Amino acid sequence: MYYIMKSILYDHKRKTMKKNIALVLSSGGAKGFAHVGVIQALERHGFNITSVAGTSMGSLVGGLYATGELNNLLKFIDTLDIHEVLKLTDFTVSNKGIVKGDRVITRMKEIIPDRNIEDLDIPYCAIATDIVNGDEKVFTSGKLYDAIRASISIPTVFKPVKIDGHFYVDGGVLNPIPINRVVRKRRDIVIAVNVNAAIPPEKKKKGMPLENKYLEQIKQMYAKIGNLIPKNKTDNIGYFNLTTKTISLMLNQISEITLAQNPPDILINISNEQYGTFDFYKAKEIVATGDRAAEKAIKKYLKK
Repeated sequence: MYYIMKSILYDHKRKTMKKNIALVLSSGGAKGFAHVGVIQALERHGFNITSVAGTSMGSLVGGLYATGELNNLLKFIDTLDIHEVLKLTDFTVSNKGIVKGDRVITRMKEIIPDRNIEDLDIPYCAIATDIVNGDEKVFTSGKLYDAIRASISIPTVFKPVKIDGHFYVDGGVLNPIPINRVVRKRRDIVIAVNVNAAIPPEKKKKGMPLENKYLEQIKQMYAKIGNLIPKNKTDNIGYFNLTTKTISLMLNQISEITLAQNPPDILINISNEQYGTFDFYKAKEIVATGDRAAEKAIKKYLKK
């Protein structure tokens, strides 16, 4: 009886004590707002994030979390609607991308001031792709927002960013879920969040007129990029959908390979069909989706 009680008490202590985790946040455009909800759920359950690695939107959420000022990001998310997103989108007609990306970074700096990566509260890295030589770039030092801006540069959407003579695009091109790059201390649990999972989505509401207007404006910007884009309306929409679908498929396939090679202790999956790459105006809804997915994965883990 003594040994049974001891075993029960040990199991209870194991499940309730604070667990240190190395957190990996995937790329995925606007879907990456789900990472915020995941972090909220992890903290609610007493998990202690000791390091974070992120790609694209994962680098942004992870980097801002590492500053210790995630609450300021949450306040910003509360203000995000279609009109605010459009104000932050500095469209440009260029064969390198349709968005400069300067406006959103400037806004982020107003919310959470820039700092050096090496001065953050916890170890952090952001993944980008050197588009000239094809190498993966792991940012572990230097200005935080330089690393984030490089990591979020979705090809054909954001213009590539030049840092120290190198041109960088989205890290998701080579490493959309950087499990192999996160700093893991002894006994740390590795938790990976994959917002590009090939699983059925939750039920979604049909787009409202304002949402459709937002998407139409983005499609029109695609239509202005050189002679590569067909001129009739139907083909313009087809090109827009083709671009987003291609990105989604690419991220899903590379993520599946990475997860098979480097399985995490806990994997939090969110459907790649739940939201679109450009659904930034649905930020609050996406955060809630991430919270629900994390709750489900955490409960499953604690039952072991």
